[in-house]
Amino acid sequence: MYDFDLLVIGAGSGGVRASRMAAATGARVAVAEERYLGGTCVNVGCVPKKLFYYGAHFHEDFSDAKGYGWDVSVNHFDWPTLRDNKNTEIARLNGIYQSMLENANVTIFPSRAEIIGPHQALIEGKTITAEKILIAAGGRPYVPNFAGAEWVLNSDDIFYLDQLPARALVVGGGYIAVEFAGIFQGFGVNTELAYRGAQLLRTFDEDLGGRLATEQINKGITVSLETDVESITKNDRQELTVTYKNGRIEDYDLVLYATGRKAYTANLGLESTQVELRSNGSIIVDDYFQTAEPSIFALGDIIGTPELTPVALAQGMAFVDGQFKQQPRAIDYSCIPTAVFCQPNIATVGLTEAEAIKQFNEISIYRSEFKTLKHSLSQNNERTFMKLIVDVASDKVIGIHMMGSEAGEIIQGLAVALKAGATKAVFDATIGVHPTIAEEFVTMRTAS
Repeated sequence: MYDFDLLVIGAGSGGVRASRMAAATGARVAVAEERYLGGTCVNVGCVPKKLFYYGAHFHEDFSDAKGYGWDVSVNHFDWPTLRDNKNTEIARLNGIYQSMLENANVTIFPSRAEIIGPHQALIEGKTITAEKILIAAGGRPYVPNFAGAEWVLNSDDIFYLDQLPARALVVGGGYIAVEFAGIFQGFGVNTELAYRGAQLLRTFDEDLGGRLATEQINKGITVSLETDVESITKNDRQELTVTYKNGRIEDYDLVLYATGRKAYTANLGLESTQVELRSNGSIIVDDYFQTAEPSIFALGDIIGTPELTPVALAQGMAFVDGQFKQQPRAIDYSCIPTAVFCQPNIATVGLTEAEAIKQFNEISIYRSEFKTLKHSLSQNNERTFMKLIVDVASDKVIGIHMMGSEAGEIIQGLAVALKAGATKAVFDATIGVHPTIAEEFVTMRTAS
């Protein structure tokens, strides 16, 4: 007889959803979490980042208002007020997650769990047994090893800064890097974004990265491409002196490394099982989240699928359907929309142009770039960009990409159309809402 039918390691989005839904079937469920309920998204990811994005964007909103007749004076931005209000909101959400688990009769262990066998884990010095173990421990920020790495911060650290720096360097070219560069700049920090590659957001459609760099430069961010850090030292004035591989030397008050995340599998005790890992540390599972150890499963950021909260939630539901409702089903990872809350926003769903070229014999590309109606009076030179990719043979829209205000909100509805298999003819036959930014997606007629 096991102590529990299911032991979940990690109380992030996927782990909490799986715990609650499994318990709803009558299963005896426990969840172990060593940090905070809600995982990365609630505590050091999506939610606080979006709150910071909102806060950082006000300075541009105030500036835009002048063209509409508003005499707006900004006297001061108080970082501790935003930080502490954010902390209060996150604490409220932590409490909601705890209540949801308790109301579902899930046993909560606020401690680290170490697997010591196919059905056993060591928690708080005691051996806990479970018929099934689900690993949903997520990922952690990755900082490469180099001279002076001890002086840098990662994205988790930024949410709890005592004070904002005057000068900040953000290292990286992915979505976390460009988001935090925009956040710092919006708060009045002199910000540089350094990336060793030639284009930002290299995994996104190629039309987006270059345009984003231009927009960030126009907003006051120094964007340094093909630039890599050699070393970092701290001088007598407590400044961080960064030496680049190209020989340039600059001083900053803060250096943020946003160079990716890694699956949090270290010290989980997986060596005591048959669980197999990839070279990057992520766990190998089948379509139903089962590892090479039959009693151990894994889902979320730790298995190498798209690292998105809605994906982890969907996986948690699918896991419970298969293991506790005898209704196994695999997740369809195609047509997953995603957004980058940089300034301006970027959102995308479906294939990039490069991916479409590889998969289809002939494609058509529709592009539109323009200054929105709002900025006709604001004197803001921000540009909006939209792109549709169409398979010529079927006329189906297979990729949609956007950079501009509220891109994340707009892309959600378009994701439904893409998932439903909408053709370009359907887009053309759809009457737009005027005057809006989104109407451009149904008025593009000429392929480029």
